[in-house]
Parts: sequence; structure tokens; C-alpha cells
Amino acid sequence: MATDTDKLFNRLDDLLDRLEQIMPAEKPVAQDWSFHAYRWTNGKLVGIPDFHRIDDSDLLHLERQAGLLGKNSMQFMRGLPANNALLWGARGTGKSSLIKAQLNRFRDQGLCLVEVSKKETENLFEIISTLSSNERKYILYMDDLSFEQDDESYKALKAALEGSVQVQPANVLIYATSNRRHLLPESMQDNLDSQMVDGQLHPGDSIEEKISLSDRFGLWLSFHPFTQQQYLDVVSVALARHDIKLDDAIQIEAIRFATQRGSRSGRIACQFATFWLGQTLA
Repeated sequence: MATDTDKLFNRLDDLLDRLEQIMPAEKPVAQDWSFHAYRWTNGKLVGIPDFHRIDDSDLLHLERQAGLLGKNSMQFMRGLPANNALLWGARGTGKSSLIKAQLNRFRDQGLCLVEVSKKETENLFEIISTLSSNERKYILYMDDLSFEQDDESYKALKAALEGSVQVQPANVLIYATSNRRHLLPESMQDNLDSQMVDGQLHPGDSIEEKISLSDRFGLWLSFHPFTQQQYLDVVSVALARHDIKLDDAIQIEAIRFATQRGSRSGRIACQFATFWLGQTLA
């Protein structure tokens, strides 16, 4: 037998059902297309009003990479065939900065940059479909991209690049950075699984799977560790913006700073310049 409490809850449920029927449905929030930089978060585009502005002319010793990526972006903006690009190589060598520089260079022509984190990889088709409804040009920026052996989310990226029934729209391009050339970890066993057939080396299935992902990027750009002189060149330019000349004493400290970090790169050079300026201007 139903208690008075049960009856009360049943009446409240009926009342809520009636309220839902007479209340107007919540209207979806219209997408704000006024930004030039976005981040895909929780199933929607979130505008970034104060994005990182980088001029590719400030990226020293990356002339070849900047030239190739800039030409590819220009073709994209003009409606000409353009490739998805993978920028891979040593950490801190300017891969991410070069992609951000495309926005600074082509923003006035209508280019937009959409940052997509690795965890959102599975939503690429939804992201691309959303962007295809707007007439502007969009570069999907996927930074520090890599997948572990048991991570299946790379298959969504693989299909989005090539292989899906859904065609990549003409107003969307994918630029990704990675420290790994093939985006997936490689092991000694991969090489052991390879075999010779009729005098030709045939990679094992695991290697084929890894290569097939990176191969779907039409443009590969490699980045390598800086020489000591290249590192000091970046330090010199960063300090010169504050009217400080790179003398012998600062040079010694800059080299010591890089040695302690175990790396020479544009990132380390800028970090040293920040450290030195902080010490000097304090």
C-alpha cells in the first residue's frame, strides 16, 4: 500500500511533467564567429580574444620550414590545393610557434586558428562539421600530438585526414606538432617483425600501422636541435629587444644555462633571456 509520502512524490512528479510540457524549450546558444582564435572545449568553440601573436620573421634559423609552411597556408587561403602538415622533431625548436605565426600572417585575409587538444581527437568529425558551416578558413592546431600503444583515439585522426566517407571541407586544414615522427611509440620488436620478400624489405604490421598515420599528412617538416651559435643568436635577438647587447659575460651565462637544461633550442634561449632580464632589471 502506498504511503502518504509516496503519494506526495507521485503528485510532485506529475506536476514536474506538466511544467516541462508548458515551459518553452531552452534555445541553443548561437555560435559566436567573431573571433580569430578558438579552443574546442566541451563540444563547442570557445573564442580566445587575446591570442599569442607571433611573427614568423622573428623565428630564427627556421627559414626553410617557415617558407614551406607559409606557402602551403597561402595556397589554402587562395582556395588552391593545400596539404595537412605535420611538424615533428626536437622539443622547443619552434614547431608550435610557426603554426601560431600563420594566424598572425593571414588573419586579415580571414584565417582562424582552432586549438584542439589530444583528448578531443575523437571529436574531430564533429569539429570539422561545425567549421564547415562557416565561410572562413580554419586551421586545426593540434599541439604536441602523440599516442600510446593502447590509445585508440588516433584512429579518428587517421580517418579525418584520409579514409573517411566524409570529405575534409575546403575551408579546414590540420596542422599538428609532435616530438615523434610517426606519432606512435616505436619498439625494437617492430623491426624484428619485418621480413625480406623477394629481396625487398617488408615492414611488419605494427610498423605499417604507425607509418600509415603520419603518411596521411601531405607535408612533413622536420625540426632539429640548435647548434650553440644558433642558440646564442636567439638569445642575442631576445635581449636586443630590451637594448641589451650579448657580451662575453652574458654569453658564458647563456651557455651555462643551456648546459644545465641539457638542451639548446629557441625555447631555452627565450627562457634564458627572461631569466637574465629579470635579474638585470630587478
